Amino acid sequence: MTRRLARALKLERGEFGPVAWSFAYFFCLLCGYYILRPLRDEMGIQGGVDALAWVFSATFLLMLAVVPAFGWAVARFSRRGVVIASYGFFVVNLLVFFLLLRAEVAPTWVARAFFVWVSVFNLFVISLFWSVMNDMFDQAQALRLFGLIAAGGSLGAIAGPGLTTLLVEYLGPVNLLPLSAALLIAAVVCALQVMQCTGGRSGAPPAARVRSESVWAGATHVARSPYLLGICVFIVFYSALSTFLYFEQARIVENAFDDSAQRTQVFAAMDLATNSLTLALQFFATARLVAWLGLPIALAMIPVAVAAGFGALGVAPTLAVLVVFQVARRAGNYAITKPAREMLFSVVSSEDKYKAKNFIDTVVYRGGDAASGWLFTGLSAVGLGLSALAFAAVPLATLWALCGLMLGRARRAREQANHEHTPNQPHRGGL
Repeated sequence: MTRRLARALKLERGEFGPVAWSFAYFFCLLCGYYILRPLRDEMGIQGGVDALAWVFSATFLLMLAVVPAFGWAVARFSRRGVVIASYGFFVVNLLVFFLLLRAEVAPTWVARAFFVWVSVFNLFVISLFWSVMNDMFDQAQALRLFGLIAAGGSLGAIAGPGLTTLLVEYLGPVNLLPLSAALLIAAVVCALQVMQCTGGRSGAPPAARVRSESVWAGATHVARSPYLLGICVFIVFYSALSTFLYFEQARIVENAFDDSAQRTQVFAAMDLATNSLTLALQFFATARLVAWLGLPIALAMIPVAVAAGFGALGVAPTLAVLVVFQVARRAGNYAITKPAREMLFSVVSSEDKYKAKNFIDTVVYRGGDAASGWLFTGLSAVGLGLSALAFAAVPLATLWALCGLMLGRARRAREQANHEHTPNQPHRGGL
């Protein structure tokens, strides 16, 4: 049966074990994270909706402090040691949060700390997972196997919120933390099995060493390229509108429910619907849509939908409108906008793919979150309500769509220009 399954999945000799353990590794990792994510959103409300701008800023500053140290460790120490130390540290953190929340020790401040912790935790565990995968499989294997391995994560992203939706009413939100910790321990076991099946290779590949440099190393690359600056603007619009919607979500859900378990259940149900819809779109629509519509339209279509969604939320700032809008927006981003956005980096130099992209995905993205959080707070302070804030986001979404169109056309122009240059002389001009 194993041989038949291996043939059906087009696995070569010796690959079934590593792929199966990798699949289970990613499943446990994302299942555990998506148990934490609804709890994080609930802790954002418990920590005070008015304090979310401070929490977003704290997340940005902590990320700036920790990312370089983490990258330095990943590039220089054995992958086995980094996996055990990192995930072990996160498991201990989870158990400490569990004890503090159970004992109701400074609940407001612990809730805020948990929100920041989960936001940073996600960045590291996913980054380390793909570092392990790139270490254990060569480039040819990656092309064949990473899609199959990623499916484990997709299933975990559905199972996690599904478990939360089912269990939170009976166990309570805080009692789900040990379950997430157990899944993280299971992920460590799977990671060690992957390393054992592949002979225990643990040296960091060249790409990982490039990515591990300071996040600021890419700033100069971005500053020299109008094209990369355009990608930064696109990311800032995305993060600003996501933050605006997140703040509106927190206020609407807070007003709709008094019970913590109910709020957590709503957040988990939204994650479950989002991830299920994303998987369906990725399987049936993503590649077809990008090929049929072209990259410029693919980059602009979700921003246009976001503009319409904020318009609907401005007319009726209700829970039902919020849920439909948020699920559709996130699924569209994961299935269409994010893959299309990643395609923008295929026409830049190898150095820019790692250094500039690292800077954009961390400093620009999280910095946009922090800045837009304060913008939302400032607009609220001058008297704008939920409807007015939603309408204020419509022109931002329109500009985001125009930026997507311009970037898609610029990528097409750069691709054509790159064919006229030698590989050693990549084209760098023009947006």
